Amino acid sequence: MAGLGFLMITMGNGLVSWAEVFVDSGIAAIICSIMPVLVILINLAIDRSDRPNALIIVGVLTGFAGIILIFSEHLQSFTNTNYTIGIILIFLAIVGWAIGSMFAKRSNQNSNIFLNAGIQMFFGGLWCVPLSLMFDNLSDVRWTSPTIYSLIYLIIFGSTLAYALYFYAITHLPMTIASLYSYINPLVAVVLGFLILDEKLNFKIGLAFVVTVIGVYLVNRGYQQQRRKIEFEKSSS
Repeated sequence: MAGLGFLMITMGNGLVSWAEVFVDSGIAAIICSIMPVLVILINLAIDRSDRPNALIIVGVLTGFAGIILIFSEHLQSFTNTNYTIGIILIFLAIVGWAIGSMFAKRSNQNSNIFLNAGIQMFFGGLWCVPLSLMFDNLSDVRWTSPTIYSLIYLIIFGSTLAYALYFYAITHLPMTIASLYSYINPLVAVVLGFLILDEKLNFKIGLAFVVTVIGVYLVNRGYQQQRRKIEFEKSSS
């Protein structure tokens, strides 16, 4: 449980929060939308009998094209070392979350889902303490009313409720279905970032979002077709 807490909370959530100091929240959310593709690729690597079909390959390439579109809109930002570090942190966070989700699905089958989620959040937060002391400038923290309200919201809805429900979903649903939540996050983040934080929103970013989501959708469809084919072959034999 401590290991899953590190992968999903410390890496998955912590690194994205750190990266968003340097990268727009909408861009971070769009990049995070490739997480289902990574989940499927990890699953294919674990089970070598699952070979990617043509639809999966097309989907991966389409999603990659969407990511290229995102980066092409921010090429000048890569001259900023902090921006590049932020992008790297987001990709590390996706890897941690995807690997953690795969192991969590296997370990949660015969255990208390909500207890496991609580233990993982505890250890994930515990791992964040020394990292925060090492890298954060705590003197910059200002406990204003918006800060406190945001913290309360994240504790109740973003952690206690959302994390526990995510674990319930990955326990009772195929990972490909449970990971569909990441299709919605980019749209919400891009729109709210534009409305509230005055973040950049233009046609190319919108197109990148659409292309990325199409790519992830194609990969999921290809994977589902592949699973149905395997099940049919097993039932016919």
